[in-house]
Amino acid sequence: MKIRPPVSWLGQTLVVAMIVAGSLLATSPVAAADPVYGTQSLSYYGVANPPTSDKPQSKLWWNDGSWWADMWKSGTGWSIYRLDRPTGTWINTGVVNDTRGNTLADTIWDGSHLYIASHVVTITGDGTPNPSLSGQPAKLYRFSYSAGKYTLDSGFPTQITDNSSESMTVDVDSLGGVWATWTQVGGDSTSGFTNTVYMNYSANSGASWDSPFVIPVASPNPGPDDISAVVAFGKSQIGVIWSDHLTGTVWWATHKDGDAPADSWKLQPAVRGKGQADDHLNLKSLQADPSGRVFAAVKTSLNDTSSDPTLPQLYLLVFKPGTASFTQSTISVAGDCVTRPQIVLDTQNNLVRAFQTAPPTSVSGCAYSGVAGSIYEKTASMDNPVFAAGRGTPVIQSASSSNMNNVTTSKQSVNNSTGIVVLASDHVAKRYWFSDRPLGPVTPPPPPAGSAPVASFTATPTSGTAPLSVSFTDTSTNTPTSWAWTFGDGGTSTVQNPSYTYAAAGTYTAELTAANSSGSTSATTTITASSVAPPPPPAGAISVVGSSTTNSAATTVVTLAAPVGTHEGDVLVAAITADLSPTMASVPAGWTPMVNGLAIRTNARAFAYYHVVGAADPSSYSWTLSSAAKWGAGITAYRGVNNTTPLDSPVITAVDTTYTATSITVGSINTASNGAMLIGGAACDCGTPVFSPPSGWTERWEAAANQLAEEADMVQATAGASGTATWTMRAARGVAVWRTALKPAS
Repeated sequence: MKIRPPVSWLGQTLVVAMIVAGSLLATSPVAAADPVYGTQSLSYYGVANPPTSDKPQSKLWWNDGSWWADMWKSGTGWSIYRLDRPTGTWINTGVVNDTRGNTLADTIWDGSHLYIASHVVTITGDGTPNPSLSGQPAKLYRFSYSAGKYTLDSGFPTQITDNSSESMTVDVDSLGGVWATWTQVGGDSTSGFTNTVYMNYSANSGASWDSPFVIPVASPNPGPDDISAVVAFGKSQIGVIWSDHLTGTVWWATHKDGDAPADSWKLQPAVRGKGQADDHLNLKSLQADPSGRVFAAVKTSLNDTSSDPTLPQLYLLVFKPGTASFTQSTISVAGDCVTRPQIVLDTQNNLVRAFQTAPPTSVSGCAYSGVAGSIYEKTASMDNPVFAAGRGTPVIQSASSSNMNNVTTSKQSVNNSTGIVVLASDHVAKRYWFSDRPLGPVTPPPPPAGSAPVASFTATPTSGTAPLSVSFTDTSTNTPTSWAWTFGDGGTSTVQNPSYTYAAAGTYTAELTAANSSGSTSATTTITASSVAPPPPPAGAISVVGSSTTNSAATTVVTLAAPVGTHEGDVLVAAITADLSPTMASVPAGWTPMVNGLAIRTNARAFAYYHVVGAADPSSYSWTLSSAAKWGAGITAYRGVNNTTPLDSPVITAVDTTYTATSITVGSINTASNGAMLIGGAACDCGTPVFSPPSGWTERWEAAANQLAEEADMVQATAGASGTATWTMRAARGVAVWRTALKPAS
């Protein structure tokens, strides 16, 4: 598509910087009638690039009940700001990271630390390549958080690389290692220019870095204008994606956590074909949802290969680890005149939220893609991402300046508790704008005509004592017209929302097949009906009934459900790790503390309790913290424990607050009874699973996020000294452990 001449407000450097697939990002005409969307915010000067760029990067994060941002404070540098929602004002915390005005940054909050990767920017293009500059270090700043304040950790910032780059992104893997990726242009006009995808890795949470290395795959050299991004996904892998418009490919490479950083990378195309990869790829900092899928928004260059306005301009690519393949769906088409997409995953409402730049609402078309103007939002189901036609809903727009661009978001998923905040910048008026909206129950756009239903349903309850009555509620999408239920014991139904009684004890698979004229799909769930009396444990032995775990980002109430199959006389053991040094304001009736606020340096606190289940016990139990904090917790049910004296030994603990330990040992205990069940748990001031239990022990649960708690056990056949117990961690952490033993009933 023809490049338009530069407009007056763009300097020559910026003209080069904003070429997108052969199309210039230009100012669209101001329309006096344009309504205002979003909120005007801070003005700025002294920064070379739009402060909410670059395309793959994230400037926002959610922590401790607030939205935070890395924003440029004129005359000072990049600083941490907090959004005061009641006043709609970004408040400077006074915490500065980089003071260089020629830098941009990517941020991530991992539940324990804030990471800010700041790099010197060199914008390049295929027509005017600019080599990366040496002696321009990219730096990683790591901050700890406590009592509402961010503090730069000792020894930071550290150096990621000594070269400038167009973009850089970072993420943290399941072992606490930090990964960075960028593209680096070398060469000159005589010998030619080469762009290369680079990586670096820090095994100790960013405290020191290996030497930068070229990603070891077959196609690490895209065009000079191409960029890369990195994401942690699937709880044990790292993925890197980069554009390669020279071959029409968006590449995707994956690596297992724990493997040597420069070894064992697997390469595949995410999308491939003429015009499928734009030379200035608009890519979200990739996010991994709880099921391990990875979502990315990319821009095509189909507008350069065809004048057809219905061809895709922006794609949503979804990587599914189960099949190791990508699906693609269209976010917007060339006729929508959109550019620079960002995506956010709304896990509570099961939506992909896509944000993009397009001309203001008063402009129905455009001469070419890449026109600045306003920021729009579109949504689609995460399971069936079909976006409605058009630009979407405007969320940021000025009445006096149609130059809004470079929307930025958070790497984190959002929900009804967080709401959603996005930032953009008007680099003509030198002003930040933002949108802050609540997220209530949301209905995704209707599917296109002729779509088969996507079957789903809820069942209440899913477990209990036989005879067990269960209510089934259809939640299928795409308007089914018939429902076929099988309940797993020979029973069937064709009503939409049936109730059914399981007469006999057993484990059953309930299945719904939802259908309409376009086809049908099925969904299943498991129903467990238990006998009235619990099966007795082996004579004199303690057995495990079951366990469960949960976590939360910022609440005062910790609620744990009794494991399925729990009965009167069982003994429950619960453990909780909470951030921000809370005390336990209230404990459920009948629960006895074993560990009460064991401190892991200044932040996390560990708690552990036991309880003998009574005849009228509730199905769940709730503890109340003295203040809202993120926490992780779990519960295990044991059968065959002495109900009068459940503990067979004293409780002992161990703590290591150096944050350099990769293992921790707690001393030996002396059991009084043969067949005692050794039990213990670990607590970590961290948000990613890291623990392995002592040798011979069985880990029953480990919290998945926020603050880590864990519990494990092992039967000791003969009374006496147990020997020490050592928990190991996959990365250095601040940690506490506790242990005791349960006494057999006989």
